Amino acid sequence: MPHPIMFDDADPVLARVREIALSLPEATEQVAHGRPTFRCGKMFAMYGGSRKGATKTPLPTALLFIPDPGEQQALAQDERFFVPSYVGAYGWLGLELSAESDWTEVAELLDASFRQIAPKRAVAQLPISSGDAPRP
Repeated sequence: MPHPIMFDDADPVLARVREIALSLPEATEQVAHGRPTFRCGKMFAMYGGSRKGATKTPLPTALLFIPDPGEQQALAQDERFFVPSYVGAYGWLGLELSAESDWTEVAELLDASFRQIAPKRAVAQLPISSGDAPRP
């Protein structure tokens, strides 16, 4: 039995996430477990989720992502971020979004998550980030 759809395609916050995520090279969207996921081979982001813990209160506008390893500890200490159910055990974090979110920050989080899972050919199409070594 397929999962029920747990998002509204007309959600303006999802539209912003889609715009950013799908601008990354070779990125695609696929609905999995009833939620939009963004992939480049492997999944680098999911829209919607819940906090890890006894009560799994749905957070329909949360962005789940793989933080840059060098920033994970700092992000985990920031009260805006949370450990999500299911994928949190694999190092993922979540951030609740709204129309007033810092979309530059969201783009940076998606970029960092993408760089960790995308094939080298896709990452090579991105501008060099401050954390990257120069390319030969």
